[in-house]
Amino acid sequence: MDAATFDEIQKMEGYLGFEAFRNEKGFGVNVSYWKDLNSLMKLENNLLHQKVQELGIEKWYQNYKLRICTVERDYEFSRD
Repeated sequence: MDAATFDEIQKMEGYLGFEAFRNEKGFGVNVSYWKDLNSLMKLENNLLHQKVQELGIEKWYQNYKLRICTVERDYEFSRD
C-alpha cells in the first residue's frame, strides 16, 4: 500500500519528495516534502490517502504520530 500511495502523491502539485525508514522491529518513519502548506492540505483530501489512514488505524498500527513542520535549514556531510 505504501508504494501505491507514494505513486499517487508523487503526481500531486507541490510534492517535492519523500524519505522512509524502518528498523528490524518494524518501527518506521515516513517523511514527505511539500512546496507549501496548501499543497500538503491537498494530500489530506486525497481519497487513497484517506483510505490508507483508515486501514492503518483499523489493521496495521498500534499507534502513530503526525508532525507537520517547516524546514528552515537542511545540510549534511558525508565522507565516502
